[in-house]
Amino acid sequence: MAVDLHTHSLYSDGTDTPAELVRLARRAGLTALALTDHDTLDGIPEGRTAATGAPLQFVPGVELSVDWEMGSAHLLAYWIEPGPGPLQDRLADLAEGRERRNREILAALAGLGLDITAEELRPTPGVVGRPHIAAALVRRGLVPSMEAAFDLYLARGRPAYRPRLRLQAADAVSLARRSGGAAVLAHPHTVAAGASDYAAALEAFAALGGAGIECHYPDYPPELQAHLAAVTRRLGLVPTGGSDYHGTHRPRVALGWGTGNLEVPDGAVEELSRRVGS
Repeated sequence: MAVDLHTHSLYSDGTDTPAELVRLARRAGLTALALTDHDTLDGIPEGRTAATGAPLQFVPGVELSVDWEMGSAHLLAYWIEPGPGPLQDRLADLAEGRERRNREILAALAGLGLDITAEELRPTPGVVGRPHIAAALVRRGLVPSMEAAFDLYLARGRPAYRPRLRLQAADAVSLARRSGGAAVLAHPHTVAAGASDYAAALEAFAALGGAGIECHYPDYPPELQAHLAAVTRRLGLVPTGGSDYHGTHRPRVALGWGTGNLEVPDGAVEELSRRVGS
C-alpha cells in the first residue's frame, strides 16, 4: 500500500476540494493522505469530515516557504490542527503578507498594461498567491499558459515578481514542534542540485531538529529517491514523500502515484508520528 503526504486543495493553489482529495485517495487505494495547503489550515475540517469512517488516515498539515542559509526552501509541517497555537498564530501573519504581496504584484502588472483585479483572482475561500494571478492572466487571454505567466512576469527576477513575508527555517521547525507537529523538508532539489549538496542540505536540516525528508517525489528517478532515503536514514530522520498534487494545475501528476513512479511506504506515517513534538 502507499500514502501521499503532500497535496494541495483549492484552499491554496490546487483545484480540488479537500473532500474530492479524500475520494481520489480512496479510489487510488491509499492508506493515508496529508492535506498540506500553503500557509493555511482552512481545508482541514472538510478533509477530516470526508475521511471519517473511511479506511484512510487523514493527516492535517501545512506547507511553509522559508528562508534558510542553505537557500529558499519549503517545509511540510504535519499534525498541525486548526485553532490557536505557536505556528497557527504565525499563519495569520503569513496570510497578511500574501495579501500585501498580491496587491504589489497586481500594481506591477497594471504598470505593464496587464490589468487584473483582486476580485477575479478566485471566488473561493483560502489563500491566494501567484498561481491564481497566473490563472487570471490565462483566463483573460493575456498569456497562453500559466507557465508563460511565470516565465514572462511572475517568477523570481521577472518584472512583476515581488518577495513576500517568510519564516526563517529554524523558527518554522521550532514552531511546528511546539505546536505538536513534525517538520519535513519538502522536495530538497529546490535547495541543492547534486549528491554532495543534498548531503549538506539534509545534514543542516537535521541540525535544525527536522523530523524527515521528502525523498519520494514525482520528478525524482529511482536512484535519486534511493540516495536521498539512504542519507536520510543515516541522519536518523524519516524518509517521506508525496505527489505534490495540485489537480488540473499539474495535470500529469496523479494523487498518490505522481507521474507513475511514486510509491511512498505507508510505514512512513507511523514513523513520522513518533517524531511529533519531539
